[in-house]
Amino acid sequence: MKPVQLTQNLVRFNTVNPSGYEFECAHYLGKYLEDCGFEVRYYEFAEKRTSLTARIRGSGDGPPLCFTGHIDTVPLGAAEWKYDPFSADLDGDKLVGRGTTDMKAGVAAFVIAAEEVTRHKRPVAGLELVITAGEETGCYGAAWLAEQNALTRCGAIVVGEPTSNYPIVGHKGAYWLNLIATGITAHGSMPEQGDNAVYKAARAVGKLANFDWKGCRHDVLGAPTLNVGTITGGMNMNSVPDRAVVGVDIRTVPGQSHERIRSELAELLGDEISFEELIAVEGIWSDPQGEWVQKTYGFVEEVTGVLPEARGATYFTDGPILSRASGNPPTIILGPGEAIMAHQTDEYCSVDRLEQSVELYRKIALDWCY
Repeated sequence: MKPVQLTQNLVRFNTVNPSGYEFECAHYLGKYLEDCGFEVRYYEFAEKRTSLTARIRGSGDGPPLCFTGHIDTVPLGAAEWKYDPFSADLDGDKLVGRGTTDMKAGVAAFVIAAEEVTRHKRPVAGLELVITAGEETGCYGAAWLAEQNALTRCGAIVVGEPTSNYPIVGHKGAYWLNLIATGITAHGSMPEQGDNAVYKAARAVGKLANFDWKGCRHDVLGAPTLNVGTITGGMNMNSVPDRAVVGVDIRTVPGQSHERIRSELAELLGDEISFEELIAVEGIWSDPQGEWVQKTYGFVEEVTGVLPEARGATYFTDGPILSRASGNPPTIILGPGEAIMAHQTDEYCSVDRLEQSVELYRKIALDWCY
């Protein structure tokens, strides 16, 4: 199948998350890969929230190469689309639809490239595809695969997220928390009878405004960040609020401990605040001078004409979870989508980029497997 056609077929499955329901899309891909000779297994972290692994085993003792991507997408948003977001229409070089860039084009590209491996003799080193559900809301599918010991210890990982086919060797982690303040409700005309949770939340926000990262910084990814994104509290104007919640988005650099950050926040904010962890995805960084990374850089230069240098992504991926479960092999983020188009109205992926990524993945896979 041509990469454009496969991408269109994937986009036509509505896998908007929430609620996701990746079941049909996952089984479509599983059937396709089984027909190519892959050993396929399915894993559900919730009803119809289906991830899959697909493997071709090698004849030698070396670890397999892993390609990974997710098939859930973000919601459409309030703005009207020029095209049906699930029809995957072509507009010149643009393949338009929800999930084209993030990241069904990447999934289609590595599936097509993997199919070519099966046309050769049995590979010396194996090939593994990990296609996940639930990435957009916290990498739940990848985490479930790790919990189920469903992942092979791979020798290298390619994450097909949108990079315009430029190899990215790392990204920050995401640590999202709700900071919860509780109090005692009372009539608004008698506030002294209550305990105002909003005041507690406000005091916490004031303390967070200049949170001290104590000089922590990554040479390429920069410093960690903390952003207060939401504040909610109270039922009505004339009552003392007994609950307030502050939503905090922390972006960490590789090597930082989320547990340590939470401990420091607890010490700073005191007994007035409790914590609810929403997302905890670690950062990741691979040595750009490593042998496999440098070889991949060479393939990128050969196919795109661009000599890469070490760069990081602004978004998080399943990569850190899968890497840790695989023994922390070198990991590259490399995909045909345009990062600037991720989550956008009239999202699209370039057809030229899509076809280029198939060639890149093909070179990477054949070099590793044979």
